[in-house]
Amino acid sequence: MTSETEQTTRPGQATERETDQATERETGQAAERGADRAAERETGRDAEAVSRFVERFAAEMTEAGMQRMASRVFAALLADDDGSMTSAELALALQISPAAVSGAVTYLTQVSMVGREREPGSRRDRYRLHDEVWYTTFAHRDRVLTRWENALRDGVRVLGEDTPAGSRLAETVAFFEFLQAELGGVMDRWREHRKTLGFPPYEGHANA
Repeated sequence: MTSETEQTTRPGQATERETDQATERETGQAAERGADRAAERETGRDAEAVSRFVERFAAEMTEAGMQRMASRVFAALLADDDGSMTSAELALALQISPAAVSGAVTYLTQVSMVGREREPGSRRDRYRLHDEVWYTTFAHRDRVLTRWENALRDGVRVLGEDTPAGSRLAETVAFFEFLQAELGGVMDRWREHRKTLGFPPYEGHANA
């Protein structure tokens, strides 16, 4: 027997919880549409086209081996005029949870692609692209290569350079050394070339 406090649901009739969830979804979708319209009025851009670009570029980075959520967060920051967003702004723009944002930015900060800063007078963090995001990213890779080289040299000593395995590791070390030397020169030439292209200087680097 059904108690007076229990609610019976006829077939095809939504429960109160399902109705609440549907209302929450509609409210979230309405908020997203409102934010898109506000962004379009402010920038004159097609918000849906921007979103498609973000997802396309994120998919390309994911295909190259980057974490999917980190790719989406990075692409969203790249498409933002300030290159800076809060967790709430990222969650709204990408329709993901704050926890997903947190995991993504943790990865991005570890690989030096994004920095974390505190909003003045607020307890909220903002996540910002580095001024020289690609330069910084490649510089981080350079440090990774150095650590790999050191580990590989140990491997060469352990295995013996005259053995097939030791020879393979020695060649890898030589390749990484060559790559690092070339990479440093490429980055220096890029900074000189950038000056000829008319891009605005980085903040705090008037001569960059």
